Amino acid sequence: MKNTKFYIGILLLLSSSVVNVSNATVINTTVDGSDAIWLAGRTDLTIPDASASWPGGLIRHSGATPEEIQETLPPEFSVSAGDVIRVLDPADGAISFFNGFGGVEFGPQGNGTPGSSSISSFGGISGYFGTQGALVGLFLDNNIPNGTAPSTLNFSLGGLGVDFTELSPGLGQVFFIGDGVTSGNVFQKFTAPTGATRFFVGITDAFGFNGAPGAFDDNDGSYRITVGINAIPTAVSAPETAALFLFGLMGMVFARRRRS
Repeated sequence: MKNTKFYIGILLLLSSSVVNVSNATVINTTVDGSDAIWLAGRTDLTIPDASASWPGGLIRHSGATPEEIQETLPPEFSVSAGDVIRVLDPADGAISFFNGFGGVEFGPQGNGTPGSSSISSFGGISGYFGTQGALVGLFLDNNIPNGTAPSTLNFSLGGLGVDFTELSPGLGQVFFIGDGVTSGNVFQKFTAPTGATRFFVGITDAFGFNGAPGAFDDNDGSYRITVGINAIPTAVSAPETAALFLFGLMGMVFARRRRS
């Protein structure tokens, strides 16, 4: 009887813990080469067919590309100010940024030295200064980002670099994510700023990886990532792990009672 009461006490404690960590979420998502970070939240734009020109939009090749890729809005997740984001790269897939199928492919870390890519702002979203074709993130509020863009963060070796442990970007500032860990294999933490309601992951690109945003119309390929919001991005999120443990203990209690 005493053991049963002990197990029930643990179950009640774990039940309350599940509620307390209910804002912890782990999500698996695919990032396509066409997921332009500068289209985050731009529901006011109509993206033309890949074979057409796009005046006032992201720059495209002057002629048809073998891929004829149409730009897409990047993946979006709900967040609140103060939420901490971590990203896991399971090394599943890659993206080709060059005209023609196949060839050189990049993973989330991108290519080249940090600072070899300098891309200007678009609408109300900042520019980008870091590695070429990297996985990047962005926090926005509920408004369409079509006003004045905030300052560009410097991810060159002389700036923030790519080996930082924590980052608190402002709304509308594109920030480097890469493979999501430091050189010491520690998860990098990205904190949502005041007013943030949405978090986006996407791709950076431009002709020669410099200048105005564009050249997404020949980006084929994709890769999978795992996003942890207030959680370590593993296959099972913290609430789910606690729930599994809870059900396991329940089974132990009932099995013990049946034997007695």
